[in-house]
Amino acid sequence: MGRLIAVSNRVSPPRELGESSAGGLAMALQAALKASDGMWFGWSGATIPEFTGKLSIERVHDVTIATVDLDHQDYEEYYAGYANATIWPLFHYRIDLTEYDRSFGEGYDRVNERFAETLTHLIAADDIIWVHDYHLIPLARELRRRGVANRIGFFLHIPWPSRQLLTTLPHHRELVRAIFDYDLVGFHTEDWLQAFTRYVISEADGAVTADGASAFGKSVRLGVFPIGIDAREFGDAARSDAARGTFERMRASLAGRKMILGVDRLDYSKGLEERFNGYEQYLLDNEEHRQKVFLLQIAMLSREGVDAYRDLRTRLDAATGRINGAFSTFDWVPVRYVNTGYRRDELAGIYRAANAALVTPLRDGMNLVAKEFVAAQDPEDPGVLILSRFAGAASQMREALIVNPFSREEIAEAIRLALDMPRPERIARWRALKAGVDKDDVYAWSDSFIAALSA
Repeated sequence: MGRLIAVSNRVSPPRELGESSAGGLAMALQAALKASDGMWFGWSGATIPEFTGKLSIERVHDVTIATVDLDHQDYEEYYAGYANATIWPLFHYRIDLTEYDRSFGEGYDRVNERFAETLTHLIAADDIIWVHDYHLIPLARELRRRGVANRIGFFLHIPWPSRQLLTTLPHHRELVRAIFDYDLVGFHTEDWLQAFTRYVISEADGAVTADGASAFGKSVRLGVFPIGIDAREFGDAARSDAARGTFERMRASLAGRKMILGVDRLDYSKGLEERFNGYEQYLLDNEEHRQKVFLLQIAMLSREGVDAYRDLRTRLDAATGRINGAFSTFDWVPVRYVNTGYRRDELAGIYRAANAALVTPLRDGMNLVAKEFVAAQDPEDPGVLILSRFAGAASQMREALIVNPFSREEIAEAIRLALDMPRPERIARWRALKAGVDKDDVYAWSDSFIAALSA
């Protein structure tokens, strides 16, 4: 086998150990590419007045990084438009926020054509190509049109929506048809795969087999490949001086109180408003526990140019003010809400200091924060993971306290159970979760997908 070429929308490798913030594709891809002397191709994140197709190539941590700049129109129509204003909300079941604009679809196709045109010249005959995420669904179609016959796999990092939702998308058949130009398509969970095959049967007059599907005169293999973290690397980060220093600072700031932790990108799919409401309900239901706990919510800012994200930030600011205004005393604030991002090693220290973590997205492909929280815990005194049933991770992490994130009462009760849980039960739950995190790590994920693509 030749090189592994990974393709994603953004290419942003961490420059040093621990630099990246929580979870995400960047750390996963770097770990997968290191052993194969591979290449990572995608958008640099920069915009220029006019697209040139000029490549920038560098070497970072034994991985070749190849990037291309997009022009301003590409950014508005492909990235801010079709990717973030159409596919992202639709695939996360927020049809109320989904924008349908013909120019968005045109920009989406155009950028995939430009990616294919630039990438084709870098591909050797025996390379394997692994395309990532919803930004690049048509990329295999465009590569095939340019004569690329290599094996090409696709992995979807977000949920696949129900058939009823997907059919609200103009030209939804063309989007699904493009998937059949891949050799292998992977999903995080069986639920997302089944949602895809139900569409194939009902809307594309296709057929489903034990390991794939046929439609549009083509066949594609399908599989479930739950992503994990680089557990070994994260363990090193958690034992670093930076992690220990952050842990000690956090513990000193607790003043004997218990900490409930949330770590998320600021996004409407993460259930942050519902989480704040659940915590508020906990304070209402457990008056005797007030002043003995606090919620630290870290919500890294993202997509600030999108109205829905600006509105969410305003609502969260208001919720924080409401809760703190109602419950604070002169020496206690129930919510600490920050929009600052932290290094992974610093986050490891924060995770370890928490008594419970609220990972309660309304819809999530996987959620690696849940796995990082488990990996960072003290084996002798671990915190408790509270996990949404609608996160992909819930299918693997059954020893967590599983909740319906839309129910403030369920969240409030889970917080109570987590903070009152006896140490032996916390240890037993953590051991089972940690074994799964170690077993189903990022190497198992990448190895299983690449092996299936190579077969």
